[in-house]
Amino acid sequence: MTDATSVPADRHARLAGHVFTLLVLGAWAVWGLSVQSYQMPGPLDILRRLADFFTDWRELRHMFISFGHIIGAVALSFVVGSACAFLAFYLPRTRLMMHGRLTPFLNSFPGIGWIMLAIIWLGVNDLTVVFVISMVLVPFAILNMREGLDAIDAELMEMGNSFTRSRWRIFRTLVVPSLYPFVFATLRVSFGVAWKVALTAELFGGNTGFGYLLNLARNDFDTPLIFGIILIIIAFVYSTDRWVFVPVQRRLARHHGPA
Repeated sequence: MTDATSVPADRHARLAGHVFTLLVLGAWAVWGLSVQSYQMPGPLDILRRLADFFTDWRELRHMFISFGHIIGAVALSFVVGSACAFLAFYLPRTRLMMHGRLTPFLNSFPGIGWIMLAIIWLGVNDLTVVFVISMVLVPFAILNMREGLDAIDAELMEMGNSFTRSRWRIFRTLVVPSLYPFVFATLRVSFGVAWKVALTAELFGGNTGFGYLLNLARNDFDTPLIFGIILIIIAFVYSTDRWVFVPVQRRLARHHGPA
């Protein structure tokens, strides 16, 4: 039964959040009026620049290219990281190799180091960007999927083995449903981290994408475009997490709650 006091409290919390947002926008507008526009453009200047951005295909295409970089790198890193975790799970002899050697190495390797090496190995292109993002994300996938595999109930697996000897059937009906929370945790974390890495990778190792466009905006002192790109990324990451990952995860949790 819902507490009667929770509804007013929730309303007050939403009201406080809206007031805070308005105060921030007001302070932002006042600050923008007190300095040069290239230092801190106001909200209206950024909205006008975004309108120009979305009507100029030469600039807009960089957004779709960055989206492609992110989606490709998240998918590739998830597949590679999951494969490493499954290999260590089903072949215990490789556990030390994967979790004691490879994962610590990848987890501690600096992203800027991957960028420098990728430029030398692959040149300045889209492949370099996807490679760098993937290498940074792979250890996230390995660690999360390892935790998921280690958390599988041993009694559940024993029960599955008593009903069938088919490893594929056990994997499909027991292992995969048990990993759903960890799969979506991996994807959600990777998606957010990927954007942070992508901008740096595109800035130094790419000739397209938001990072490349940010570099051009910096050279031209086009600060409204810099803020506009940041707002687009924030809106896209928040919307994807709120309207894609969360609903799908809830739907799967309803169908696979016991797992």
